[in-house]
Amino acid sequence: MDIKDIKDKKILILGFGREGRDTFLFLRKMFPGKIFGIADKSPDIPNLPKQHAPFVALHLGETYLNAIGEYEIIVKTPGIPLKTLTPLLKKSHKVTNQTELFFSACQGTIIGVTGTKGKSTTSSLIHKVLTDAGYKTKLLGNIGTPALSFLKNHSPEDIFVYELSSFQLETMRQSPHIAVLLNLYEEHLDHHRGMAEYKKAKGNIATYQGPADFLLYNEQDPFCSAIAKKSKAQTIPFRATSKKRGALFLASPEPAILVGKLFGIPQKKIIQSIETFKPLPHRLEPAGVWQGIEFINDSLATIPEATIGALESLKGKIGALITGGFDRGVSYKRLASYLENSKIPALILFPDTGKKIIQLMKRPPQHFFAGSMKEAVQLCFANTPKGKICLLSPAASSFNMFKDYADRGDQFKKWVAVYGKKTA
Repeated sequence: MDIKDIKDKKILILGFGREGRDTFLFLRKMFPGKIFGIADKSPDIPNLPKQHAPFVALHLGETYLNAIGEYEIIVKTPGIPLKTLTPLLKKSHKVTNQTELFFSACQGTIIGVTGTKGKSTTSSLIHKVLTDAGYKTKLLGNIGTPALSFLKNHSPEDIFVYELSSFQLETMRQSPHIAVLLNLYEEHLDHHRGMAEYKKAKGNIATYQGPADFLLYNEQDPFCSAIAKKSKAQTIPFRATSKKRGALFLASPEPAILVGKLFGIPQKKIIQSIETFKPLPHRLEPAGVWQGIEFINDSLATIPEATIGALESLKGKIGALITGGFDRGVSYKRLASYLENSKIPALILFPDTGKKIIQLMKRPPQHFFAGSMKEAVQLCFANTPKGKICLLSPAASSFNMFKDYADRGDQFKKWVAVYGKKTA
């Protein structure tokens, strides 16, 4: 969607959190004096700058979605499922989001990265390879800063490495110049209407590419291979590897190597960047050694496959596992089977999926249910053998007990330090 095409349309910004505010300020600068609709479930939006108040029509509270019929362009925040809007939409409606606005206005090169697991690490690694080589590179996505903020004073020389979720991709009608497609597993089935819709959203990263674009894809993943077969872009396959010298990756370094080669970076320099890459917070992050127990924070593992990957990388070293969280409707059969055969001495389980995991086991190991991170960490100190690892790897999202995965990981680190110092 070209931004110029919406100039004379009635525009509704749906959801006015940090990203919605950023979108509003961006469009306000593009179209001074234009009146925008703002709809949000909250009855109050204190983050609306006062000087802009005369140029908005507010639709707040529980009935905020009723405003959709009054507008032509809906700029949706990713957190609002498209399926909730569908009954209210007409054929004339155009639903877009901040990511598509960014793609439309961006003068630089966009490298998009998606996959059910590994996209944060892969994006960060690509960003490091390019930055180390002297390119003007910015990292976008689930990193705390709304994307449109990066377009201030940008130029065609800028490179944007954009971590893209299915939430962002579901309404996209544009694709990046370089697309990286990592894998696909069951996830976000509470947001999408089944796997078919989830697959379609993920596939949009390549749908609108042309012959001058590039698609880097994991040839070991059937979904990625199927997308590549239909692609109009230049396709470059890779085989995912989980290790690099001196450290562990749950995301393969192969895409970063291939992107580096596309930009003409010498192989030796690419490998040097990979070797000096520091793992992301909440991804197999060391949380200290207390009472002879090593604590590792893997809160970023929000699907069963990510937790299995973490368990594989630490095989034979784990004395206790904290797992479980918000139930998004994905299958836990494979994880339950893995845990049943893993001989991990103790499981500490969070609702709701913790109970589901145990119910899927014929011979569950010693296990405990915890209602808070404080309780979970206490159980870890009491039940993890010395010389072993206590791993937090939830295999689920966090929203039933925590603000987000970062809050969950931070609480883990906090209580580990509190009880570690008490008993030191």
